[in-house]
Amino acid sequence: MASNGTASSSCLDPAAFKVTVTVVLTLLILITIAGNVVVCLAVGLNRRLRSLTNCFIVSLAITDLLLGLLVLPFSAFHQLSCQWSFGKVFCNIYTSLDVMLCTASILNLFMISLDRYCAVTDPLRYPVLVTPVRVAVSLVLIWVISITLSFLSIHLEWNSRPENHSDSHTTPKCKVQVNLVYGLVDGLVTFYLPLLIMCITYYRIFRIAREQARRIHNVGPWRAATLREHKATVTLAAVMGAFIVCWFPYFTVFVYRGLQGDSAVDKTVEDVVLWLGYANSALNPVLYAALNRDFRTAYQELFRCGPASHEVRRTSLGSNSSQLVRHPSQGPSWPEERPLRLQVWSGTEVAAPQGATDRNPARSRTACSRNLLSCCKSLWALRFLQRHGGGPGEEQPGTPPSEEPPATPAQESVRTLPSETV
Repeated sequence: MASNGTASSSCLDPAAFKVTVTVVLTLLILITIAGNVVVCLAVGLNRRLRSLTNCFIVSLAITDLLLGLLVLPFSAFHQLSCQWSFGKVFCNIYTSLDVMLCTASILNLFMISLDRYCAVTDPLRYPVLVTPVRVAVSLVLIWVISITLSFLSIHLEWNSRPENHSDSHTTPKCKVQVNLVYGLVDGLVTFYLPLLIMCITYYRIFRIAREQARRIHNVGPWRAATLREHKATVTLAAVMGAFIVCWFPYFTVFVYRGLQGDSAVDKTVEDVVLWLGYANSALNPVLYAALNRDFRTAYQELFRCGPASHEVRRTSLGSNSSQLVRHPSQGPSWPEERPLRLQVWSGTEVAAPQGATDRNPARSRTACSRNLLSCCKSLWALRFLQRHGGGPGEEQPGTPPSEEPPATPAQESVRTLPSETV
């Protein structure tokens, strides 16, 4: 959060040091903006990521993106110029935005830990516990607390110290004033209480991950269980370690300023812990999105412009699976397959097995066409014998073409002759 006191007379005097600080701050701002834009694009372009679980991650990305766009450029300019050049009114807006967005970012991290705790400890009841209404209420509560501790408190001067009203003759400055009550309340609500709950939730998640790894070790190879446990340990250590390293120094200094005053804290230390807290907004896209497998897949598709290739691969897989399971809405729909009944030369009726057409439709249709061709040839040979051989079986002029006179014993004997193989 931005700090609200007098600018120090000593600024970044060596030119090389000032250039180094400028490059570092510029890179931090660009990484913060780019990383959170990528998270928003990944969720916006990938439907698989649009779930209740990712609502808090999207809210976190939007919060950090607004911090990188609306706060960090002015903080960097203030840091490099060692004075505030935008007036008192904009200073109040700037510090209010700073406190609001940093508070919302930390509370979003807190809600992500609760969401993951519910998903891991009670997966069967997770859809009942985490509903769209509760997620919406949680997001509204995050922003209500953030606005109350920022705009409302700063504009009503709940955070000001009595001695700061007489400092109007000093160098222009812009940092958040802190009194005893505001420092304790803001530090407790914004950081220390969420930190305690996050430590408890992630410790429980870590214990469950270790228990699952031990079960896998008893069933499967020990190497897979060890790798799973190591991955869970590294992930949780990175998440909690980054949060504590980035924000614990700042809030310690923040509360100490409320207890002892601004003069009790060195300006260099104050600036370092301030930008260390800002750095957490650059790490969040990596810690809370890139460590997720679905987000990594979306990042790969986004960076190589590969949604089309992914769809082609999924289409090819779908076409291969459609050979086994055929849906009415996909591909050409064939009529309902029934047992094939063939009228063969011997006068008997043969039924093809049901499974034959199911296993290989193209092959069965080919065999069916050959059998029908054989039947047609046999029927043509019978008609030829009847017409040229004479006898009672010969068609009479008045007999309809579709009707056939009763067969004689001689013709029955001819029909029992072997025909082509079915």
